[in-house]
Amino acid sequence: MADRSESSITITATPARILEVIADFERYPEWAGSVRSCTPIETADDGTVRLVRFVVDAGVVKDTYVNSYEWHGDEGVSWHLTEGRMQKSQEGRYSLEPDGDATKVTYTLAVELAVPMIGLFKRKAEKVIMDTALKDLKKRVESLG
Repeated sequence: MADRSESSITITATPARILEVIADFERYPEWAGSVRSCTPIETADDGTVRLVRFVVDAGVVKDTYVNSYEWHGDEGVSWHLTEGRMQKSQEGRYSLEPDGDATKVTYTLAVELAVPMIGLFKRKAEKVIMDTALKDLKKRVESLG
């Protein structure tokens, strides 16, 4: 498995509110910069989304892939790649820690691409992806109140 990268941000909202935004996959193109479309394709018996198809365009990397999600109550959500073109594997997690009126959100990501990429460049790309995702998530959650 690929090396993991990790980044955190504090969002002024409850874990439940943040998870609502994370779980609203169909709206990702409205706020997640590189996501062109995001379509839930399977839902569990409890109503949580289990499989999601993404179409992303992050400049150099364009991909269509499917992630499988596992929800961990108010503690967060994790996922792994089940199908992809440009990626061999992807494992990610949003971990949520309440902190007064805010929540610390930690994003952990490990991606292995189908094409070789020098480790330093790959880690830098992961860091940019994570920082952008966290800032976009914060802006979206806090704008909804």
